[in-house]
Amino acid sequence: MSLQRTEARHWWRDAVIYQVYVRSFLDSTGDGIGDLAGVRAGLPYLKKLGVDGIWLSPFYPSPQHDHGYDVADYCDVDPTFGDLAEFDLLVTAARRLGIKVLLDIVPNHCSSEHPWFREALAAGPGSAARARFHFAEGRGPDGSEPPNNWHAMFGGPAWSRVTEADGRPGQWYLHMFTPEQPDWNWRDPEVPAEFERILRFWLDRGVDGFRIDVAAGLFKHPELPDSPDPEADARTRDSVNPLAWNQPEVHEVWRRWRTICEDHTARDGRERLLVGEVSVPTAREHAQYVRADELHQAFFFDLLSAPWDADAFRKVISEAMQDIAGTGSTVTWVLNNHDQVRTVTRYGEPATEGSGLGAARARAAALLMLALPGAAYIYQGEELGLPEVVDLPDDVLTDPIFRRTGSRARIRDGCRVPLPWSGQASPFGFTSGVEGAKPWLPQPEWFAEHATDRALADTRSFWHLYRDGLQLRASLPQLGEGSLRWLDTPPGVLAFVRGDDLVCAVNFGTAPTPAPVSGTPLLSSGPCPAGVLPGSTAAWWINDL
Repeated sequence: MSLQRTEARHWWRDAVIYQVYVRSFLDSTGDGIGDLAGVRAGLPYLKKLGVDGIWLSPFYPSPQHDHGYDVADYCDVDPTFGDLAEFDLLVTAARRLGIKVLLDIVPNHCSSEHPWFREALAAGPGSAARARFHFAEGRGPDGSEPPNNWHAMFGGPAWSRVTEADGRPGQWYLHMFTPEQPDWNWRDPEVPAEFERILRFWLDRGVDGFRIDVAAGLFKHPELPDSPDPEADARTRDSVNPLAWNQPEVHEVWRRWRTICEDHTARDGRERLLVGEVSVPTAREHAQYVRADELHQAFFFDLLSAPWDADAFRKVISEAMQDIAGTGSTVTWVLNNHDQVRTVTRYGEPATEGSGLGAARARAAALLMLALPGAAYIYQGEELGLPEVVDLPDDVLTDPIFRRTGSRARIRDGCRVPLPWSGQASPFGFTSGVEGAKPWLPQPEWFAEHATDRALADTRSFWHLYRDGLQLRASLPQLGEGSLRWLDTPPGVLAFVRGDDLVCAVNFGTAPTPAPVSGTPLLSSGPCPAGVLPGSTAAWWINDL
């Protein structure tokens, strides 16, 4: 058996990308907020971990109402995070280490402080400037009611009324997230032209691609009619309003963006990647976004949202392999991100709190994901086994969901707490310089157990499991791109074959079962004696029979 995998036809098809939430990764200036120089300083750590690339959360100039997803200038760097010169240094350093760099681009909405939105407010009704957004007259005899009944995903109405230049109440504008994030009107030709300019600006600076925020958004139903379930988005915290998301016109945008990326590839031979945040009801609809002339990839969130259950995982994986891989693309797997409760907490159970069950399941899920065909994305801190911080005080919460609803349900601050790098007390090496500097979100004392220095020194840590899995994934020809074949297993166990002889099995139960392969595993998420697959454990074997 050869341990050297041939180079993939396209690097992105089986890449493992590390999501860097910039403000929480590493602070180089001592202000308590992570920055681009901190990311550059952390590149050797990521190289050692073994990832193929990084995805940077938005670092553009922004008033930070939604931590950068309210962009005021798409072609610059917010001073909080550095400047364009520092960005160029980061790209150069990453390329020297063989690490790809993806940017997070936000085309569905911008900041209410974006120059074009300010121009629209000043220009008044019927102007070309307002046509770039969704401005509309209100309903009712005095226009005091919103143009339709849609609700924003982060709570409250999806419309806000402006005060016109003469001081009178005027039109309303659409914002599917917060009032500080007005939605672009992609039916106006100036908007797609502007984003093509933005793409070229960053491609010319050497980036390897883009993660596209709300990639099923952009277009709204042209008549903006009432929704039969106006609170669906807010209730689910998902883009489910069929009148506001997943409109057919969006696919032409991705065809155009794909052409722009391929034009740059033709110039220098470096293939660029478009990966979309696509939240749609079915794997079949998801597959429409990754057709040969559209996005290269789209995150498959069904695995992230699946309960810890063997049948649920098998159904999700099978549907993805059938519908998405069938397009010629590869599935893009993800278990954690900056919007979701971390797996260690998500997979735990209150009755077993403190038993380590959530951590064991999270380790098993990681090994399962890394064995699946296609690409995988890792969210920072996942490789440290960080749990969710669930007890942040109300007065430190920054998530606009909390500000708009007053509810802690599904808030996202708990997975965004700055990383612990070293030491026994906050700031755990995250920030340096000014004595007493505090991270922008407080780190709990128990973060010491997950600090990077401790993780690297402990061969039993999450970090070593991820590092070992990534090394095997990079060297074994059976892993990465390809297909899988399910094996017959007892209830509560999943097992599949990659290639001719690599077997991955996961025991979703708590009691041990016979292993599907005799002998000692190549890699396992926990202690795994030969011939046995313990509960809440995943393992890989090479089956020589």
